[in-house]
Amino acid sequence: MQPAQSPIFARSRRFTLLAGALLGAWLSGSACANKQNTSNEQTPKQKTAQVFRIVRPKQLVGLSVLEKQGTLEKDLAPLGFSVQWLEFAAGPQQLEALNAGALDLALTAESPAIFAQSAQAGGPLVYLATTEPNGKTVSLLVHDGSPIKTLADLKGKKIAFQKASIGHYLLVKVLDSAGLKLSDVQSVFLPPPDANAAFSAGSVDAWIIWEPFPTRISEAHVGHVLVDGDRFRDTANFYTTSRAFLDAHSDVLKIFLADLDRAESWSTAHPREMAELLTKSLLIEVPTLLQMHDKYRFGVLPISEPGIVKQQEVADLWFRLGFLPKQVDVRTGFLPLTQYAALMPTVVRAAR
Repeated sequence: MQPAQSPIFARSRRFTLLAGALLGAWLSGSACANKQNTSNEQTPKQKTAQVFRIVRPKQLVGLSVLEKQGTLEKDLAPLGFSVQWLEFAAGPQQLEALNAGALDLALTAESPAIFAQSAQAGGPLVYLATTEPNGKTVSLLVHDGSPIKTLADLKGKKIAFQKASIGHYLLVKVLDSAGLKLSDVQSVFLPPPDANAAFSAGSVDAWIIWEPFPTRISEAHVGHVLVDGDRFRDTANFYTTSRAFLDAHSDVLKIFLADLDRAESWSTAHPREMAELLTKSLLIEVPTLLQMHDKYRFGVLPISEPGIVKQQEVADLWFRLGFLPKQVDVRTGFLPLTQYAALMPTVVRAAR
């Protein structure tokens, strides 16, 4: 028979057991915390996802092929970049977004870039690369059965076009060839979707616009091409970015230009495959796209001194016509030619 424990001994034993339990719980919690901290330290930090925002051109061009093939997304993934393709009505809208920081890569004709530079005070636009002129892809449309048979017949007529676009520039050239000026016609400034509706409704007499609109209009028997820009266009398109994006991500742009160059080369060599790839997005049948393919000369070209000089001539023209509030020095948007050489793919530099 065990002797009875004193009250003091019992209280002491209970205290010891409680202290032991608390110490055990603290040690267990501390071990878990250390294990969790160790686990966190061993987990590599996740890269912050970044987005490269590119215009979706919805045209028969290499940039459209690049989107559909998906190669750029794969090549930029190791840099922590995804790609977002954004649609805009025309070049001026693209460069408004670029200026606002909502777009990183634009593809426009010569005039939108100049008007964008005019709106900036040493602003963010930077010319990256250029293209062939491809004048046949821009057309002046008139209605089937229209009394307009020659360029001289345009006098006094309502002509729709996107202000500050290649359509605007070519209209100046076309009218000049007929001895006319912009003041001799009624200019109707409309973005392509609105101009399409106005032309289809007969609200305007003519429309100067780029592919694929002329092909769609002709297929719908709404109108036909009076003249295209083949003998009028003396400029090319430009790929542009913001100076901030260039300074921060020249590696991304270098990969983009290399992938674009491959897409352009593929487009030249594979007309049927290109047509089949883009038929759904352009809403044009493959046989018609094959015919359109003949209007294009594909390729991404490096910026050159003659190209800069020509761009300045266009800027001076717009200023003389009163469309720019001040003269524009286009060179503020161009890089030194040596810097272009570092950005452009080796194969492009060697071919020119």
